[in-house]
Amino acid sequence: MKRRDFLGKSILAGISPVFIDGWSVKAMAENPLVQFLNKAGNDDRVFVLIQLNGGNDGLNTVIPIDQYSNLSNARSNIVIPENKVLTLSGNSATGLHPAMSEMKGLYDNGLLSIVQSVGYPNPDFSHFRATDIWLTGADSNQTLETGWMGRYLDTKYPKYPTNYPNTNFPDPPAIQIGALVSPALQGNAASLGMSITDPTSFYQFVSGTVDNAANTPAGHELTYLRLVAQQTQAYSGSIKTAATKNSPANKSSLYPTAGQNSLADQLKIVAQLIAGGLKTRVYVVNLGGFDTHSVQVSATGGTETGAHATLLQKISQAVNAFQDDLKQFGLQDRVMGMTFSEFGRRIKSNSSLGTDHGAAAPLFIFGSKVNGGVYGTNPIIPSIVSVNDNVPMQFDFRQIYATILKNWFEVSNEDINSILLKQYSTLNFINSSSSGLTESKESKIDFIDNYPNPVSSNTIIRFACSEGFVRIKLFDGIGREILTISEGNYHRGTHEVVLDASSLHNGNYYYLVQSEGKQMMKTMIVAK
Repeated sequence: MKRRDFLGKSILAGISPVFIDGWSVKAMAENPLVQFLNKAGNDDRVFVLIQLNGGNDGLNTVIPIDQYSNLSNARSNIVIPENKVLTLSGNSATGLHPAMSEMKGLYDNGLLSIVQSVGYPNPDFSHFRATDIWLTGADSNQTLETGWMGRYLDTKYPKYPTNYPNTNFPDPPAIQIGALVSPALQGNAASLGMSITDPTSFYQFVSGTVDNAANTPAGHELTYLRLVAQQTQAYSGSIKTAATKNSPANKSSLYPTAGQNSLADQLKIVAQLIAGGLKTRVYVVNLGGFDTHSVQVSATGGTETGAHATLLQKISQAVNAFQDDLKQFGLQDRVMGMTFSEFGRRIKSNSSLGTDHGAAAPLFIFGSKVNGGVYGTNPIIPSIVSVNDNVPMQFDFRQIYATILKNWFEVSNEDINSILLKQYSTLNFINSSSSGLTESKESKIDFIDNYPNPVSSNTIIRFACSEGFVRIKLFDGIGREILTISEGNYHRGTHEVVLDASSLHNGNYYYLVQSEGKQMMKTMIVAK
């Protein structure tokens, strides 16, 4: 979506801006995404989307311990000391940044799933375009005007906003805490919602007071307009009721002091509104600062400290406190959350103690209904990397969306294909007991290899699988999809496919063998 068009739609959609505890809160009305969440599938579940703006460095977040030597060679000036990496329970090959001790605790207790190397074919390294792709669900060569879940129900409520809110839908179905309405929540015509925007504190908002302007005629008018704007918000009553229902509003003592962790401040509001009985289904929050081209780590302290460590600690503390709050309110089974960033960073660090725009990166899914564990294999770190080498994708981000739609919101396969514009296989990071849907049987990849490697002309890719559909793709070192080597139905056993590498340039390449959400990836070197 073009930024100019998006801004126009967002501005037209909002009535006026509102701040809760200093955070701009936008309550999206019955746009297609919201209609979908209220009308289709399970209507009691809440999804929290945490956007990490700037492109998070996945290799210093989820650390491939089993390839530490090559990782250290590639980023010697920023790599986390191996003895300080937090190892995961039952997984000695993978660890977390030492600033994420709370996330390690969630993982060890089965409340966190880590999905490795999430991205899309032919990545775009522009912040704006990459973000647009993630939020609209577009291909890299495609521009969409609607959000990734908005398309399916775009025609279901054509008369909105007539008669909304009403008895059946008294609450805002989606709330964004932050600036603009996310393109993920965009309908065909506009993001049809209210925005509560008043630069007052949360407590002023829920008590119905406003900041007084200057004691002048113009100031009196401004004070009056502020109060009228607050009182005329269609959903302000239900939000206020939810916000004031509990005393204290939040039960967890794990939240950092207000103002010290912006993500925690946002999630604290989300927990307060959920616990207050607001029936909103989707919350969007953000944390910025991940565009770490320079001074990603401390120049004087250890590499486990610095700007990136501070950001990761904020995520860890915020998510842990939020999860604890939900548990104390008895709401943990209703809420699931996900982190994502528009892209990862390059394998090789730069000379400024930073990393440049990359391709795929890990993301976190958290909640009491996740299966836990690490999905996918650790990114492959070649022994020799150039400044352009990237982590290629193992999972398309739309596989994550398809899984959430199917196994959390219980959307049919037919509708998911319509929403996401094509078919994507799902993963099993959501507990199957969370959904009444029957999971399809999945094929399994047992091993992959190729010989010779390095390759000068032809190489044979070998793989073993159970019976099912298998696709083999080739990616270059930058993370771009080069070609589909083979795809089709294979019987159980070991198979061989020949790859003609005569047209490939020298360098690192990756081949990915996929089968119904199960996949393995390996690297090969072309040297002529």
